[in-house]
Parts: sequence; structure tokens; C-alpha cells
Amino acid sequence: MIGARGECGCPSCSGAEFDPASAINEILAGAQELLVADDPLDAEVAGAVLVSIGESLGESFEELLVAGIVPELEARANAEALAMLLAIGSVAAGRAAKAAVAAADRLAEAGVPRPGWVAELAEPVSAAECWRLVDTEDTESILVSVFERAGRSHALGMTVKHHDCGAACEIFLLDPDEVPSMLEEIRAGIRSTGLEATYARVPAAELRWLAEQALDSRAVHESAELDLGIYAAASDDDLAEYRTMAALFRVRLNVLPAPAKPANAPREYENDCVAEFTGPSLARRAGNGSDPFGALAPAVLLGSAPVASPVATLPAKRKKSAPPAPIFQVKVGLLGAKPPIWRRLEIPADISLARLHDAIQVAFGWNDGHLHVFETDYGEFGTAEAGLGHGSETAVTLEQVAPAVGSKIRYTYDFGDDWEHEIVVEKTLQRDSAVCYPRCTGGRRAAPPDDCGGIWGYAELVGVLGDPAHPEHDDMLEWLGLDSAAEFEPGHFDAESITMSLSRLS
Repeated sequence: MIGARGECGCPSCSGAEFDPASAINEILAGAQELLVADDPLDAEVAGAVLVSIGESLGESFEELLVAGIVPELEARANAEALAMLLAIGSVAAGRAAKAAVAAADRLAEAGVPRPGWVAELAEPVSAAECWRLVDTEDTESILVSVFERAGRSHALGMTVKHHDCGAACEIFLLDPDEVPSMLEEIRAGIRSTGLEATYARVPAAELRWLAEQALDSRAVHESAELDLGIYAAASDDDLAEYRTMAALFRVRLNVLPAPAKPANAPREYENDCVAEFTGPSLARRAGNGSDPFGALAPAVLLGSAPVASPVATLPAKRKKSAPPAPIFQVKVGLLGAKPPIWRRLEIPADISLARLHDAIQVAFGWNDGHLHVFETDYGEFGTAEAGLGHGSETAVTLEQVAPAVGSKIRYTYDFGDDWEHEIVVEKTLQRDSAVCYPRCTGGRRAAPPDDCGGIWGYAELVGVLGDPAHPEHDDMLEWLGLDSAAEFEPGHFDAESITMSLSRLS
């Protein structure tokens, strides 16, 4: 059903009239293998093949399944048709799934034999464990989840390219027994390039969120590139295989707990996609020197026209001839942390956001190895890097975006782990010539280590280190470079040592 590039035989490409009977014959020919299969996973893959082929048709494909393919299969009234109806029902959604299952039930009631795997297919699927491997440069990660059903298990893995808008690259099936050795082999390969990589179990809800964002980002890329006729897949076979596995992976992700994070794609993925497909590089690839999308690019790529939030005019910066700026007492709290994790800092009101970023990194012990952004009423500011869409943080001061007591801004570090901080101006103080600013005057608890998987991952890390019998206890100690769990003190906080470190920024 997918031919060589330029030789597609579908009615849209060839101009030929659609022949339902011929299409059904092709589907049933493939379904013959399902009659001798013993694992329902084979049926799900077969269903995913058909569903993935039709995804490009959008809503019209659901109608084609409900009103065309399902009734045609039921009319054949043979074992192959029943098996394929069950395969479609296992992967399709909504009306299509209900129609396929109902048709299969009617055939079974009429005496058509069910395949041997049908009872096992009806058993619930659960996630046994979820893993994430990421390199220290944050360029690529691998997500793996092991699933179980009726005594059988299988694993699905996905590679994610962070520098390609966080898009999914490959999806593959694995024997669960192969997962540890595969992760270790990949880690060794990364080490051979001079980098380091870590892998650890992650909460199922977090893996679902990460995987769904990667799948959605890949879909944005494919839609834009295919519309322009420049899709750069290695081959049509690779594209077909990816789409099949993506359809299966999405079904499996539905059995994982729903993530608490918002469903919309991460900011950096969206902006990178828009920049990649609207910038000069794509215009050259498309064969002309103009913007192929123009002002409608975000709407085309992200599914709907974005609603612009009102952005206030940034106040003027303090003049050099003005009196010295006062000192702001600010509280920086890590959102979602339970128990709370926060720092109280005294900083000059005219400190640049770039310097404030440095101070927060020191105060929380982050290693400044990831991207960051300040979200304010006057826009978003961070590293002035093409594709991110952030204003330069170097030229903007704290008092411009948080001018008075009670003002709040948000600071996010690491767009993968999403360490979100709320910064609140608590007081305005007179500058003390005897004090070296910035300084830390209060706080609570140690900050999580970098790259531990966000709030969810940190909570799990604390639990693992607090349980000497946990199977990952020693691995986590090694990852943190600790000799014993006694060296890990999540409740520790020392304002004086933080202030000493902050003094090096002056």
C-alpha cells in the first residue's frame, strides 16, 4: 500500500479509481499470518500498519474505516477478516475501534473461528518499568518502557533528538531482557566519543509526557516537510516503519498514568520548529529566497493560530546618572517541591537577568548545563540564540521586569527536567556599603541534583537513596559520586556557604 517514491499507486497519486475490493484483498492477504500467530502483539502491529497508513487522511480515514473497510471485511465472513477486524480494533480509536470490534463479535457469533490469541488480547496491559538515558550534552535521549500482559512482556524504545526540536527519531520493539544491556551498550558508545551518559528508571507518568512531546514534535516536522515536498526520510520504508511503531507506542502510552504537566509541547520545541521551517534555511531548501509560510507559519505548523498574550512595554533602564539602585530582597522558590525548597537572596535591583541567572544557578547548585528562560509581563528573556524566540537577558535588569514589592517573574531551567522557579520581590532595602552583593540570607533544603528527571525524578531519587535494599540504591550512589547514603542530605541548607560562592560573581 506504500510504493516507491514517485510510484505510489493510491488514487490520489495515480488518478486511478479507488477499488475497495482490491484493497480488502491486500489487507486479507497480510492477515493470513495472524491466523498462525500466538502473540496478540503481532495483531496490534498489523492493526498499527493500517492505522498509520490512514493517518495522513485525517478524519476522513475514520469514516473510511467505519463505512468502508470494516463492512467490507465483515462481508467476507472468514477467519482472516475476523482477525484483521480485531487487529484494527486493538489500535484504532473512537468510532473505528467500536465498529471493528462489533463486526468481529458478529462474525464470531455466526461461527467464524476466532484466532488463538483473542483471549490474551482482551487482557489488560500494564507498565512494568520505565527508563530514560540521556547524554551530558543533552543532545539525545532514549526512552524505554517495559509492558506486561497475560504473562508476556515486551519493551518499546524511542530515540529523541533534543537539537531537532525534541522530535522522536526511531521507535523499536525490544525483548525486555535486552533493555539493561542495550542501555549499557549505548552508554559505552557515548563514552567512547568523550561524553558521558546516565540512565535511570523514571516515573511512568513522566515517560508518557516525554514520549508524547517527542511524537508530537516529529508530527510537526513531517507535516511541514511533506507539505513542501522536502521530507528527508532515509526511505519510504523507514517512514512507514516509524509511523507503524508510533501508532503502537501511542496506544501503549495510554495505559500509563496521565502526566500532571500540560499537554502542549514544550516552549523550546515549538519555537525551534517554527524557526526551522520559517527561517532562511528552509527557504533555500524549498528552492526560493522567500519565507515559504509567511506570517501564517505558526498556525500551519502548530495546528492553529497562536493567540498572542499581551506584552507590556518594557520600562526604561535606570540611567547611569541616577542614584545607586536599592537592594531587592527576593525569594526564589522551586515550584512543585514538597517539602518546599527555596532561597532568599539580596541583590541589587539593577542586576541584569543574565547575572540573576548566574546567582540562581549558584544558590541552587545547578551546573548551568541547560537552557533557561525568564518569563515576565514584558516578554521572555534568556540566551539570545536563534530559534528560541527569547529576548536577550543581558540588556534587561530585574527592576525593569519586577519593579516593586510583590512583583513576580518565573525562571525555568532545563527545558527537559523543567525546574521552574517563582521569583518574588519581598522587600526593598537600603544598600549597605559593607556588604558584598548578591548574598543569601535564608532558605530551606538542598536543591535537587542536575539531570535527575525533574520533580518526579527527584522524589524517586530520595526514596531510592533512603532504602538501602532498593535494587538501584548503589547505582544512584555511583551516579552522584557518593560513598554512602549518609553523604546525601536533602534537608541540608547553608546560607553562609552559598553567600561565599555568590561572592565570586561580584
